[in-house]
Amino acid sequence: MNFGVTAAIYFLIITRHTVVRSTHAECSIVLHLQEKENECKLKIKSDAAALIQSSNSTAGCVTEWDGISCWPASSEGDIVSVHCPLLLMKPQNPPVFIRRRCSVRGWSDLSVSYYEACFYEASEDDEDVREEKNYFDTLKLIYSVGHAASLVALLVAVLLFCCFRKLLCTRNYIHLNLFVTFMLKSLSVFIKDDVLFADKSTDHCTVSTLRCKAAVTFFHFCVLSNFCWLLVEALFLQTLLLCTFTSTRKLLWIYGAIGWGTPSVTVVIWALLKKTLDDEGEVIGHMCWDDLESRLWWIIKTPILFSIFINLVIFLNISRIIVQKTKATHVNQSETHLTRTLLRSTLLLLPLFGVHYVVFALIPEQVGVGPRLYFELVLGSFQGFIVALLYCFLNGEVQKEIQRTVRRWFPETKTNAINLPTQEFVA
Repeated sequence: MNFGVTAAIYFLIITRHTVVRSTHAECSIVLHLQEKENECKLKIKSDAAALIQSSNSTAGCVTEWDGISCWPASSEGDIVSVHCPLLLMKPQNPPVFIRRRCSVRGWSDLSVSYYEACFYEASEDDEDVREEKNYFDTLKLIYSVGHAASLVALLVAVLLFCCFRKLLCTRNYIHLNLFVTFMLKSLSVFIKDDVLFADKSTDHCTVSTLRCKAAVTFFHFCVLSNFCWLLVEALFLQTLLLCTFTSTRKLLWIYGAIGWGTPSVTVVIWALLKKTLDDEGEVIGHMCWDDLESRLWWIIKTPILFSIFINLVIFLNISRIIVQKTKATHVNQSETHLTRTLLRSTLLLLPLFGVHYVVFALIPEQVGVGPRLYFELVLGSFQGFIVALLYCFLNGEVQKEIQRTVRRWFPETKTNAINLPTQEFVA
């Protein structure tokens, strides 16, 4: 399949499936065309073998695959007609036939382009497609910047926690693991995009290499481990509030099993079942493992949904406790000051618990695509940066350690600490 025809095919696919989803419905079209191409190649070999055995050599055109349709062998002067593949054609459009003449020089050009035959409505459609492409290109740029900013901020935060050993209490050990999962998640996004979409001459539907499957598997592991450590953050904070005298350090093994053990076991089970039962690349075409329409996707999705809704329940319960404690300790404060304190303490928990994922947790991927993209891609890409900012850079303990180090190196330097109410609450 030459690059020009391939580009035309994918332009038709993008136009036909304007909704960008996590699962790739357009792959069914690509795989259908690949199946037809294989059938056409078998026919070409069969015709070639028959021509060799036959003593008659008449002028004409041989069977040809042009990337979308298979043109049968014809005699010189014949006109052959095919119609647009039904998968590429809008339901309301009547079938349009595409003709080619077999001449002395071979097959003539198409009487009408596939785009016009399959989808053409009006010239403004081209502008709509360009605007949509620009929209998704901009969206990809924004979430790439978000993940890059998160990766840099989290790397600095991890180095700070590792350099200042006094900071490594149970709470900050959990923060440290969460920071690592955000870093892995950002790295996996860049790796997955590079593997699936870097080569413009191919697409994610026709990639079935070990590298591609490994990238998708690593991506699922990183996303799942991130959700698991968000759950651990919520469980730890809930434990602090309910069991004041519990040795939280003893719970680190349990938290580690939840945070790293659960995603490891889940992804291994998913990968083994995917390879055994649902490896579409081995059956038809070459599809990578990023198809989320498979029933096996629920193996990954179920623990993610569980984490989201447990975090929501804990968030609501902790918010209730915050309200009670704030009212009890700020009896003489004005209503405005009390409201600000409550709002600030509650909002600071949102990125730590990933509560924003609740908005679209149970809504199908094809519903509310625009808002979903901003919530899950754009806002999610900056979540690591926000968490690093709130729970490291603006952490009073971290700032005090930095001040001590600065005073040790530069005795004449004076700095002022900034303390966040959140850290006082979390501690």
